[in-house]
Amino acid sequence: MQPAGQRAILDAARHEFAGRGYGAASIRDIARRAGVSLSAMYHYYSGKQELLHALLHESSTQYFTSCDQELARAGEDAGERLAALVRATVRYRAERRLESSLLLTEWRHLSEDRLKEARQRQYDGSRLFHEVVDAGVSQGVFRTPHPEDARRGVIAMCNAVAQWYRAGGDVGVDELAERYVELALVLVEYRPAGSLPRRSR
Repeated sequence: MQPAGQRAILDAARHEFAGRGYGAASIRDIARRAGVSLSAMYHYYSGKQELLHALLHESSTQYFTSCDQELARAGEDAGERLAALVRATVRYRAERRLESSLLLTEWRHLSEDRLKEARQRQYDGSRLFHEVVDAGVSQGVFRTPHPEDARRGVIAMCNAVAQWYRAGGDVGVDELAERYVELALVLVEYRPAGSLPRRSR
């Protein structure tokens, strides 16, 4: 459990980086938004670089945890597993828009060592979809002749949710996730032997 001051600093940095961009955000503005002194902030983080890394690491860890939880509820059918990944991704992008913005746009500002870690995490996220799509083709339940294009399309579609979704609109997160599941299954031309993938509960 993080101390309240540290949590406030991370929250402030998240809003400053997402709102102004990493380059325009300042340590002073982050401390002011967090309601802490500069010395208190430096007690936890050495500067913007460490703050950005902490936010991206925390955010990606939360995303992978969500994917693992959804996959644990899915069966072995590739359609169910793709549905699980789509649900996890859409919910994450809709409910954590600021974190998603940082993951998708600000990671390039990391130092070389930390940039390597961020790229690996991006690869790991893409690999989850890659493995599921490959499994669906092998199982004969994904009939698309263009599995790589379908995979990229599904990922791009889910990631874009962070750019336009707003809470309180006509469509709730759960309904949106199920719509995107249907769209994803169309893209891979899912032809199950039995019923459609069950909805998560």
